[in-house]
Amino acid sequence: MTQLQLARQNIITQEMKRVAKDECLDPEFIRSRIAEGKIIIPANHKRKATKLCGIGAGLKTKVNANIGTSGDYADIGKEIEKLRAAEEAGADAVMDLSTGGDLRAIRKKIIDTASIAVGSVPIYEAAVKAVQQKRSIVDMTAGDMLEAIKLHCEDGVDFITIHCGATRGVLKHLKENKRICGVVSRGGTFLVEWMIHNGRENPLYEEYDEILAIAKEYDVTISLGDAMRPGALADAFDRAQVYELNVLAELAQRALAADVQVMVEGPGHVPMNQVVSQVQLQKELCKGVPFYVLGPIVTDIAPGYDHITSAIGGAIAAAAGADFLCYVTPTEHLSLPSPADVRNGVMAARIAAHAADIAKGIKSAWEWDKTMSQLRRKRDWEGQFNTCIDPVVARSIREKGRPQNDEVCSMCAEYCVFKLSDKE
Repeated sequence: MTQLQLARQNIITQEMKRVAKDECLDPEFIRSRIAEGKIIIPANHKRKATKLCGIGAGLKTKVNANIGTSGDYADIGKEIEKLRAAEEAGADAVMDLSTGGDLRAIRKKIIDTASIAVGSVPIYEAAVKAVQQKRSIVDMTAGDMLEAIKLHCEDGVDFITIHCGATRGVLKHLKENKRICGVVSRGGTFLVEWMIHNGRENPLYEEYDEILAIAKEYDVTISLGDAMRPGALADAFDRAQVYELNVLAELAQRALAADVQVMVEGPGHVPMNQVVSQVQLQKELCKGVPFYVLGPIVTDIAPGYDHITSAIGGAIAAAAGADFLCYVTPTEHLSLPSPADVRNGVMAARIAAHAADIAKGIKSAWEWDKTMSQLRRKRDWEGQFNTCIDPVVARSIREKGRPQNDEVCSMCAEYCVFKLSDKE
């Protein structure tokens, strides 16, 4: 049985207890919110992650890190390094977005190695397999796509992104309202091209009930992908994006009716003045199911710094009610990330998530900040290093610029306000 089924039968599972303990909440709170579809615990029956991840209303904002190979770089070892960098930086989940090399071997290695939740995008494997078989992506069949979904669930992934909302109705709006960047979702692009070439409806939409049956068998969480997410600020909140969101809202309720855990993915590149309204619209239309956002990236002009542009958008989005932030690395739009890029992306997203948790009134977030402030006031350097979000970087910066007097820092030295106040 799925966590959702059990919650609706008033059964508190071990997974619910573990999430409740991590969040310092009553297990009954977790159970009741899961029953309502407002909290999810991605945890495939085939796999037991060391660290469970509760995502949704009333919980700390969680962070996902994307890793995975490309056709240019298909080194499994490098992806495991990225996985470890993400875990060490405090990511709550990783997604394997591999498109190069032996995709199943890479996925299984990541699943076997990871201590946290693992997600994937099965349509990538279906598309890559078609190309490897000397077919075109548009020659994929519904059977190919369902086979990939089944394989990923069987291998143990905890959540899967499926782009069911990219329907032929969406294509009408894409044609009538031209975008600067068009469709920037890779899975969405595969399906849009497939529908145009074949003149048929999206197979993932048509076969949605079968997808739900597969997900239910393994208790895999469905992440409804936003194929129409904007890839430029000028494309944000257009008719295609909003049309798809309405479709995703319908599909989310169908998942809950089938006892399948579900979350909805969101944009994308969004100007700051739209972030709150986009989150509120999603929450209203989807009746409070968890919202998973990429960024949002709030300006298009900062390649090399998109971990910062996305952290700005992510903090605003999470404060407005988003539950799960997908990190963005400094290499977004430029290249495949390195382990160091992964670490920087996770840290930026975690800072955004924590800032949002302060705004949400999460008690543990406020207590963490209060403790840090007290240690700073005491000039307890070891205590600060052990408490701050990134002890490694904080310690290294102090070591590089050590003061003559270890009681203070080298910026203020003898004019340290706390030291001066101690004399009063």
